[in-house]
Amino acid sequence: MAFSERFASSRSIRFDAGEWTGALGDSVTVLPIVVGLAALTPVSLAHALLFFGAFQVAWGLVYGLPLSVEPMKALAGLALAGTISAGEYVAAGLLAGAVLLLAAATGALSRIQRYVNEPVIRGIQLAVALLLLRAGVDLGVADPTLALAAAGVAGVVALAGYRRGAALAVLGVGLALAVADAGVPAADLPALAVFPAGAPALTADALSATTGQLAMTVGNAAVATSLLLSDLFDADVSADRLSGSMGAMCLSAVPLGGIPMCHGSGGLAGKHAFGARTGGANLVLGGLYLAAVPFVSVVAAFPMAVLGVLLVVVAVHLGRRAVDVDGRRALALVALVGCVGLLWNVGAAFLLGVGVDTVRRQFAAA
Repeated sequence: MAFSERFASSRSIRFDAGEWTGALGDSVTVLPIVVGLAALTPVSLAHALLFFGAFQVAWGLVYGLPLSVEPMKALAGLALAGTISAGEYVAAGLLAGAVLLLAAATGALSRIQRYVNEPVIRGIQLAVALLLLRAGVDLGVADPTLALAAAGVAGVVALAGYRRGAALAVLGVGLALAVADAGVPAADLPALAVFPAGAPALTADALSATTGQLAMTVGNAAVATSLLLSDLFDADVSADRLSGSMGAMCLSAVPLGGIPMCHGSGGLAGKHAFGARTGGANLVLGGLYLAAVPFVSVVAAFPMAVLGVLLVVVAVHLGRRAVDVDGRRALALVALVGCVGLLWNVGAAFLLGVGVDTVRRQFAAA
């Protein structure tokens, strides 16, 4: 039987079966990336899950909606691919948080939005997908037999009609192998410290990574999420308000060992598809994340070849969404931005994409 209680949002919070199954919709995009970061970079999985859990609960109560809390995928992808260092990842997260908080305070997103069209945002997504794909293949070739076995698991799950669950299936295989190798981990709570994974390093690469991430955040995590909240839940949540909550997450979590976080239309759609209708799904998922915090040391034994397959699955998922645009010219721009981001620099790809798209629209209007 469902029960509900009213919190700050004035919307009912439920804990029925749909909220429990809906909680899984967000974990599909979170866990593979966060585990990958913990395995390949100095990011602490315990600290990351601690803040993911805390903010799932916080936004579930504040908004009363199954709002997603996801990694900033462009920054995470660049860190996973080794394109930016751990210090640059931290610096980019802080800078992105500050910009988003400033945008919320000034109402800037509604003005910026008209200069960044969908093909440019999709191009950044494609660039990140290609970088993840390259990193995943590099890890997989170290143990091709294990990588092929993990890929087979992903293929079976996808063919069974659970394509969104393929990454979680591979993650489960990797964790099972890690437990078999290292044993069940003892409970251990993370110590809170300032920048436990290393101090921020503000470099040109960090600035470039921030530019690419903000392009995705404005389009997907703010504007698209605001529209989807209206479509699916009849909720009036502005892009600027979402920008403010994302900025608050980054600026409060990153200095204490968390990773840069955002909202996202994909995670929100996933929660809705799995049955979530209220912030109860956030409280369920947040509680599960927090319960897992003491037992994350097993990640150190995660097999790298399986992690490579995990990155490839995430890359394919991100890449399929990136090329979902209308028209050959839009697709050509997506490909241009994606290739420049892969071969050169994500920030430069974003600026090039905006410039090409502006010129294209001017000629179309002439």
